[in-house]
Amino acid sequence: MVEFSKLNAADFVGEDDELDEEPGEVIESAPPLQVGEEREINSLGLTKKLLKRGIGWETPEFGDEVTVHYVGKLADGAEFVSTRDRDKPLIFNLGQGQVISGLNHGIITMTKGETALFRMPSELAYGVEGMDGVPPNSSVQFEVELISWITVVDVCKDGGIIKKIIEKGEMMGPPGELDEVRVKYTATIDDGAIVAKTPEDGLEFYVKEGHLCPALPKAVKTMKKREKVNLVVQPHYAFGDDKKDSNTSFRSFPQSSVLRIDLELVSFKPVVDVTGDSKVLKKILKEGEGFVTADEGASVTVRYTAMLEDGTVFDKRGLDGTDAMEFVTDEEQVIAGLDRAVMTMKKGEHGLLTIKPEYGFGNAEVKQDLAIIPPISTILYEVEILDFIKEKAPWEMNDQEKIEACKRKKVEGNLLFKNGKYRRAGKKYDKALDFVSGDIPFGDDDLKLVESLRVSCWLNTAACCLKLLDFHRAVNLCSKVLDVESSNVKALYRRAQAYMETADLHLAELDIKKALETEPQNREVKLLQKSLKQLRAESNKSDAQIYTTMFSRMTKDGSTATKRLKIDNVENNNKPLEEVIAMELEETAVSSQPPEEGVAVDSS
Repeated sequence: MVEFSKLNAADFVGEDDELDEEPGEVIESAPPLQVGEEREINSLGLTKKLLKRGIGWETPEFGDEVTVHYVGKLADGAEFVSTRDRDKPLIFNLGQGQVISGLNHGIITMTKGETALFRMPSELAYGVEGMDGVPPNSSVQFEVELISWITVVDVCKDGGIIKKIIEKGEMMGPPGELDEVRVKYTATIDDGAIVAKTPEDGLEFYVKEGHLCPALPKAVKTMKKREKVNLVVQPHYAFGDDKKDSNTSFRSFPQSSVLRIDLELVSFKPVVDVTGDSKVLKKILKEGEGFVTADEGASVTVRYTAMLEDGTVFDKRGLDGTDAMEFVTDEEQVIAGLDRAVMTMKKGEHGLLTIKPEYGFGNAEVKQDLAIIPPISTILYEVEILDFIKEKAPWEMNDQEKIEACKRKKVEGNLLFKNGKYRRAGKKYDKALDFVSGDIPFGDDDLKLVESLRVSCWLNTAACCLKLLDFHRAVNLCSKVLDVESSNVKALYRRAQAYMETADLHLAELDIKKALETEPQNREVKLLQKSLKQLRAESNKSDAQIYTTMFSRMTKDGSTATKRLKIDNVENNNKPLEEVIAMELEETAVSSQPPEEGVAVDSS
């Protein structure tokens, strides 16, 4: 809806017109009219005098169906048309050419129940032709009362599904593709014959699965809870483009029929794709309190019923005399699907989880208290989150608490790393860093310890990245350490490892040299240097093979490069051609390296 207080010149400009407006400039809207006040409301000479204020601020838009009373007069006061004489208001769609342009542009500034007087030049009225009672080129005036309007929406922007909003809905909505909706409807064709009707209490379906006809889910996705609409559906959206799209109950009706559906969206249950791959879905049966969710590291208390797809219950907690379950999220204390879903839930929220085997019990047969879970089973959890306690955020802690929290997360990360759980270990180190972030001020007495913790967590996270093959992030983390401690051997060693994996062999060599200058006897760095030499040799040999193939395709006697290589080969005691090329490549690589002083250790 257009708010009257926000109307500006753009609302009355054609598609090909331009406003004299600087980029980014906002045209200031005029204040609302007072009763009895008159003002020009567009650049074409249309004026408006407010006679009676309406209700609220919402106004109709072009395309909406309005109901109005109006009285049309000439400039001298002679009346030429009136709906009040016959006590029958006019119903029409704005902007569809059903009334003169001046009325269209005037009515879109009105609120429900408002009465206004519009004066307009002939260009916005009946022009050079005039009409009965209106001479050519006459200015006219209309007293208009906007009784009501119905919002009209072209759902697919092609005229195939026209939605008239009969009764506005609540704030909740519209539903999404995954959601389960409950609707009531009656569908008829042109002659009034009913082709489909829901039971009195409606029926439920998932939006993505569709129902009745192609138009219904498309329209539902534009509606709010309790909204009532009338749909006018053209045949290709009513009966489908082919037989497989059409409802079997429609087949006895002419397939060219226009379908009319009185539709109400009674309610809907949002369905959330928790993992982003549709393998853990959460259908919200009851909304929780507020906006805060359990999130990672929260201590939660839940009750649930767990079952197979056929309804066989295999576990219950917090129901029928059993104790509620308590666990800490993101600690692998429950199956991944339940863990991930609970982290998205609010206190008091009640949901139904559908968990695929990848996030459930996988390929194993698992014996539970009440039943056996077969391998590769999709499982359901009807779960309610009773309470949770979130970890303190850094801004809620004093300096000592932040340092202790960082140490604790680091120790937890170390244990996970030793057990080969590198992704979870990396998350722990990242969490630890949140408590000692550079954005958080610390006292002078703590700065040295905090810097040491940062360096340690960066290094440990880099080690996780190497295990997870995230070499670019490993380089970035080690570089952070080296910005603080330029000769840190662990950082140089791990960054060199990452460089070798990304084929940045020259940069790897620089880091290894610098590490050995700091610790000449470091065994691990020496082994890495040996691996680098082998990697270089393999790379040179591969390059030599490429060049050999290239040279072999050249004319034997016409290639000066081949002749030069043969001469070099004689000088090199008739070594294999590939070896000669490799030697030349090695010489080229050495000659292209920067001077040694570029590798010097910063003694500070």
